[in-house]
Amino acid sequence: MRAVLTWRDKAEHCINDIAFKPDGTQLILAAGNRLLVYDTSDGTLLQPLKGHKDTVYCVAYAKDGKRFASGSADKSIIIWTSKLEGILKYTHNDSIQCVSYNPVTHQLASCSSSDFGLWSPEQKSISKHKSSSKIICCSWTNDGQYLALGMFNGIISIRNKNGEEKVKIERPGGSLSPVWSICWNPSREEHNDILAVADWGQKLSFYQLSGKQIGKDRVLNFDPCCISYFTKGEYILLGGSDKQVSLFTKDGVRLGTVGEQNSWVWTCRVKPDSNYVVVGCQDGTISFYQLIFSTVHGLYKDRYAYRDSMTDVIVQHLITEQKVRMKCKELVKKIAIYRNRLAIQLPEKILIYELYSEDSSDMHYRVKERIVKKFECNLLVVCANHIILCQEKRLQCLSFSGVKEREWQMESLIRYIKVIGGPPGREGLLVGLKNGQILKIFVDNLFAIILLKQATAVRCLDMSASRKKLAVVDENDTCLVYDIDTKELLFQEPNANSVAWNTQCEDMLCFSGGGYLNIKASTFPVHRQKLQGFVVGYNGSKIFCLHVFSISAVEVPQSAPMYQYLDRKMFKEAYQIACLGVTDTDWHELAMEALEGLDFETAKKAFIRVRDLRYLELISSIEERKKRGETNKDLFLADVFSYQGKFHEAAKLYKRSGHENLALEMYTDLRMFEYVKDFLGSGDPKEIKMLITKQADWARNIKEPKAAVEMYISAGEHVKAIEICGHHGWVDMLIDIARKLDKAEREPLLLCATYLKKLDSPDYAAETYLKMGDLKSLVQLHVETQRWDEAFALGEKHPEFKDDIYVPYAQWLAENDRFEEAQQAFHKAGRQREAVQVLEQLTDNAVAESRFNDAAYYYWMLSMQCLDIAQADPAQKDVMLGKFHHFQRLAELYHAYHAIHRHTEDPFSVHGPETLFNISRFLLHSLPKDTPSGISKVKILFTLAKQSKALGAYRLARHAYDKLRGLYIPARFQKSIELGTLTIRAKPFHDSEELVPLCYRCSTNNPLLNNLGNVCINCRQPFVFSASSYDVLHLVEFCLEEGITDEEAISLIDLEAPRPKREDRQRETINNSSQILQLVETKDSMGDEDPFTAKLSFEMFHSEDYELLVLQHGCCPYCRRRKDDPGP
Repeated sequence: MRAVLTWRDKAEHCINDIAFKPDGTQLILAAGNRLLVYDTSDGTLLQPLKGHKDTVYCVAYAKDGKRFASGSADKSIIIWTSKLEGILKYTHNDSIQCVSYNPVTHQLASCSSSDFGLWSPEQKSISKHKSSSKIICCSWTNDGQYLALGMFNGIISIRNKNGEEKVKIERPGGSLSPVWSICWNPSREEHNDILAVADWGQKLSFYQLSGKQIGKDRVLNFDPCCISYFTKGEYILLGGSDKQVSLFTKDGVRLGTVGEQNSWVWTCRVKPDSNYVVVGCQDGTISFYQLIFSTVHGLYKDRYAYRDSMTDVIVQHLITEQKVRMKCKELVKKIAIYRNRLAIQLPEKILIYELYSEDSSDMHYRVKERIVKKFECNLLVVCANHIILCQEKRLQCLSFSGVKEREWQMESLIRYIKVIGGPPGREGLLVGLKNGQILKIFVDNLFAIILLKQATAVRCLDMSASRKKLAVVDENDTCLVYDIDTKELLFQEPNANSVAWNTQCEDMLCFSGGGYLNIKASTFPVHRQKLQGFVVGYNGSKIFCLHVFSISAVEVPQSAPMYQYLDRKMFKEAYQIACLGVTDTDWHELAMEALEGLDFETAKKAFIRVRDLRYLELISSIEERKKRGETNKDLFLADVFSYQGKFHEAAKLYKRSGHENLALEMYTDLRMFEYVKDFLGSGDPKEIKMLITKQADWARNIKEPKAAVEMYISAGEHVKAIEICGHHGWVDMLIDIARKLDKAEREPLLLCATYLKKLDSPDYAAETYLKMGDLKSLVQLHVETQRWDEAFALGEKHPEFKDDIYVPYAQWLAENDRFEEAQQAFHKAGRQREAVQVLEQLTDNAVAESRFNDAAYYYWMLSMQCLDIAQADPAQKDVMLGKFHHFQRLAELYHAYHAIHRHTEDPFSVHGPETLFNISRFLLHSLPKDTPSGISKVKILFTLAKQSKALGAYRLARHAYDKLRGLYIPARFQKSIELGTLTIRAKPFHDSEELVPLCYRCSTNNPLLNNLGNVCINCRQPFVFSASSYDVLHLVEFCLEEGITDEEAISLIDLEAPRPKREDRQRETINNSSQILQLVETKDSMGDEDPFTAKLSFEMFHSEDYELLVLQHGCCPYCRRRKDDPGP
């Protein structure tokens, strides 16, 4: 540390106090009864301020820079603005000794001989507090919460911001040790507030806010008058009766003298946020100094030792960033580091440290030796067993015990010294002198070796790793590189302030200067990049740079010098540079260049570094071929070019080496078919076709299917083209291919049709099948796509496909719950068994679900089916006719029972009592012994009993109730039947004569309950019932006379009967005094077509009833034949 005087001035009176404006631009001095305002930059007196009538003892500036205050022996305080205008004045009862502004609230503390006051701009009055002794000094804590007062009786009183005493510290000397100056440490990094106290017991002490002393008192040997901290609290300034200002550490260790004066130093202050110090003396002298803290450090490879806080040494490992601190508690003057040794020079001794272990990453040091002796030296160097002191022109070698072993006297001042290594006890030193001489000295040799001498003074030196080259930076900032053996100047570079050789590469060095880092390899041009500071070391890819007080390791890729070697095809040298540290891209480039240069060894190493197995396989294959005797370099280089993607160059080399087939294979494998065509020229058509096929395969593999399709078509590979189109669903392309193909090419056409069918384009698939003439596939297409109209049309033209059409159609109808149509379709297809099965299943379902009307219809259809089978197959005629009559009978029973079921289940009945009476009688007479499934005798008898009672057939009703007693009665009918059984006994035991049926053949009245069934008891003529009201119709069965054929009888029946007027139509028609019952088959009732004859329903209706039912249902109520349906 050294102090440089910036400016000095002298006032007429003693300088009692000094205050800096917070921005550091102005300086306020208390001198005599005036305030002097100086410009800190050049010491110009800006303005004297008059306001006090007596000596001004103190001055203080507020932290915000808006105002400052001064206190005088005239007992007054004046508040001044930053514009040097007085704005406020207040007084105490005694002379003012000190003032201090609160750093947070800007509250002003003013202290007099007997009291102290607290004032703030917000307060109208000043709160004053009495003091037991004269207050000499005061200071606020950083947070503005507490005020420390130093008193003449040796007591320190710590008050809160309201003036209340919180802590009281009594100095050992009492009134013999007045506390003359105090100051709180302004550092924000300290965990506790620390108060520095200087008293006239000639001691410096430190206290915590709690009043606890820190450490011991430091003896000063003079009376301190002022104490002041640096802005960050790292150093303390102290001045007094010794007529000088001393610099101390924050712990109280004296570091040196700032400036010696001619009289007592009454005040000293540090300019905010700077290293400038102002000193005020008793004789009126004002001195303004700049403190320059020199860098004390040492470097060896990746270990850097430097001074911190003037008394500590920090050793930093530049690679691992580990740090270790050694507290010396004295001023560190010099530092030297070498291998496992560390030397620290203190004012009165030199400490030698060593590492605990030989581990390169170990950072634990211990003291090896102490040389307790004061040395004056310019430079310090440490070796394994010695320390070297440089004193101007002289070098001294001392052992660790402090014994001087050797001494060297130089011709000129020593400017640079460096240990360049060697065995322990025999290390070599590189020494540069001011006269330009450069020497090499061995520690164990008294004679210095002159390496060379240049005309200019040496500033920095370094020797290459092989000790063959020397780099020198001279006083003209020129870097000169010499060959040590020949003394020849190899090259020189300007703008250098320091230089360092790479410890791992002989031909590389770096030098810094002008804000740039310069890297030079061999004799190549310099590579430059921006860098602040000085180069102090170069190890591999790391450059160690010292900037201000810190050193950093800069990772510098060695790309530029590597490429310089590559440009000259110096592959091995480029590889050595790359090993120092380059990017993966640079490694890859080196590998490629070496491979093209056929330096397979270097290329292999580089590819191993980037882990490129592909190129390693290539190199391995080339090496194997070389072992087998191949020597054609063009062929090797062609393989290299093909791997690098330089296919045209590779093809040329293949051709030049006589291996055109390799070029063709390369282009084909790469799908570069255009280049193959150019390479082939007008070749064999087979080869060109094969080429196009390969090109199409490649396009297919790289997912360019459209291009592949076009290529396959041009190569005649239609099947592959169709497969791609079908896979991607390109219908248009499939259609184009199908239309262009010849009909003889059945395989591709069939594949086209298959894909078109899958892609829901049946029209185009049908077109393709027609082109092929494959009608069977066309039928299957129509069936699969359910285009039944087209299928039926095709079936009409080609009956042989009838089964292929109607059977799937029937199955489709059945799957879609259209069973009736399905049955008809099975019938048309000649699948009688399936048709019957469908109807039987429908019938069973209808009965199970109590849909007896549907069951009747399905049984009628079954009967008609059996009739058709009997007509078509004479062999089954008898069986089928038997089934026909059986199913007809079931149809009649279920048709009639439907009304009974609805009457008993539904709340309302659509049939009248007479109809229900007739139906019940019909069913009771018609039921076989085995009652058909679903038909309930209970319901029939219950309906018969109920309706008989209502119509006056009491005897029949009583019979029905008696029958019911022998059957299982459901619970819901139980009550009604029991009630009916009781009430019927009150009725007469006979039936109404109006209900008795008449036989229209023999005119016999038949009983209501006929044991013979539905036939006349006299003539056995079966009754014919109306299928709607179940009245006995006026019909009589007749037999044809001999000579009349069936055909003549049918023609007579078909003769048109006289047509009555529609408006006069009644149930019966009177003509020529005779009664005629018209059948529903007649054309006058249903129009031009007889629905019964057409459908052969075998049922009779009254014409009016039938027409009403047709209007209600839209069809025949029995056979469900629609009025407008055409006949068979």
